[in-house]
Amino acid sequence: MNESDDIELLRAIRQGDAGAFQSLYRRHRSGLYSFALLHSGAPDVAADVVQEVFMGLLGDSYGFDPLKGMLANFLYGVARNLVLGHARRNSRWVQPIADDDEDDAFDQVDTAAGPLARLLDDEAAEHLRRALAALAPHYRDVLILFELQEKSYQEIAEICQLEIGTVRSRLARGRAALAKALAPYRAIAKDIA
Repeated sequence: MNESDDIELLRAIRQGDAGAFQSLYRRHRSGLYSFALLHSGAPDVAADVVQEVFMGLLGDSYGFDPLKGMLANFLYGVARNLVLGHARRNSRWVQPIADDDEDDAFDQVDTAAGPLARLLDDEAAEHLRRALAALAPHYRDVLILFELQEKSYQEIAEICQLEIGTVRSRLARGRAALAKALAPYRAIAKDIA
């Protein structure tokens, strides 16, 4: 992905090019959806966030300025603010509802594995989802962006509007909290193996 390509697509969108909007949407929707899903724990919230991000971009209601940073980071920042706003309005995190028809970021199971291995993979993914949902949002932000979205410290600092030192600190504390939350599961998994 090239930032200049994003800017050119955004210019074309502003001139009414629907194809440019589709290209930009396809380029960023998956990452934004995964981020919002992992952050909120709810597929419907994640879908709404992605829709709001792109509708706001289409209507220029968020006021993106290419001189202030990359469009991709700006979109993640908007998604983050929307997820946090949703959580504040609802004063709690919505837990995901199991739906066999939903594609999920963690549901990539080795189909060649036996039933026990698939069950353990599903169980591990569920433990990770719960552990992430239990983290404080400021730790969840940096963990998801760094570990799962593969953003750099600088990109995370831009998205979350933090200093790089704060990003590093939150990442270390978030990892420690996640490891602590997953410790009981690791003990069980060792006993099974």
